[in-house]
Amino acid sequence: MKKILLIVDLQNDFCPGGSLAIKEGNEIVPVINGLMDKMDVVIATQDWHPEGSTHFEKWPVHCVANTTGSELNPRLDADKIDQIVLKGTGHDDPGYSAFDATNISLEAYLKEQNVGSLYVVGLATDYCVRASALDACKMGIHTYVVTDAIAAVDLEEGDGKKALDEMYKAGCLFVESKDI
Repeated sequence: MKKILLIVDLQNDFCPGGSLAIKEGNEIVPVINGLMDKMDVVIATQDWHPEGSTHFEKWPVHCVANTTGSELNPRLDADKIDQIVLKGTGHDDPGYSAFDATNISLEAYLKEQNVGSLYVVGLATDYCVRASALDACKMGIHTYVVTDAIAAVDLEEGDGKKALDEMYKAGCLFVESKDI
């Protein structure tokens, strides 16, 4: 059984300077880089929205496919990533969960890799990290959320905390990177 790292949406548009920036976005990159060598498989998701997506009715335009904003954070050790998962690729597809991927079946890929534990990190705690971790738990995957390797949008104050509570109630376990 393998330990798999799922890096959620660590993209330029979600980091400082991006169109939907989370101020701590850059701060979690060294923590995530430090986890990569402790894992058997590393997967990264990317929001990959088409221009004119209905998703932009709710959110500022972000992570449009093949733009600088959709690229992974340049500080991330991208050469250690084994699989890229694209989500939100359809006009009406918000793509919050990594399991909504359109280029592969993430569930099938994890089974092929003989997943034992899935460690979820990245952006944003209250949206895509939350949705991905909840879906993993629903599938019976032993899911950890690495609390010092995530950051929340906190559109409303406390949204990140609410998301953590929801993940905990669904069966996610919390761990800090130093304890892995």
